[in-house]
Amino acid sequence: MAMTIDGTAGITFPNSTTQSGGGLVVGSASPLVSGTSVASTSGTSIDFTSIPSWVKRITVIFNGVSLSGTAHLLLQVGVSSTPTTSGYLSGSSYALINSSATLGITSTAGYCMYMGTAGYALYGHMVISNISGNNWICSGLIANTNFTPYTGQAGGTGSLSGTLGMVRITTTNGTDTFDAGTINIQYE
Repeated sequence: MAMTIDGTAGITFPNSTTQSGGGLVVGSASPLVSGTSVASTSGTSIDFTSIPSWVKRITVIFNGVSLSGTAHLLLQVGVSSTPTTSGYLSGSSYALINSSATLGITSTAGYCMYMGTAGYALYGHMVISNISGNNWICSGLIANTNFTPYTGQAGGTGSLSGTLGMVRITTTNGTDTFDAGTINIQYE
């Protein structure tokens, strides 16, 4: 079912057309677009490129993602196909299930998510949202189910020199490799 909206000057809606009378018809198709799931079983980074310029929110989804060493996950956004590697303010902490133990990390190289142990398997997501212009905010929530179960949360901010076009998932040390799971994105 399509819907007509008046008074939408300056707003861009995916899957929409303008009527001859001036109203905007927003199609019944959801503007939520899913990427292609990528196996996170090798390499030090995974890139999702060609993100459309109209995108205002990107959800990065982790399904059993594991690393070979003690690094933490790091998300970087970029213009075109080049990630921005500095200028972020981000932090992440975790809480052990059935315990009061907590730890945390910070990063200026990307949006970080606590991991810290080889073989941990992360399930959850990180959401990168446009707050204005080329300024982006990230928040995330994951759970580890291997070994000592814990939940992790993250948040941060960062700015780009132009329109966001890509997301890179990598590690805080740049050398640990992905060794299990899958990663995908959804954007809208």
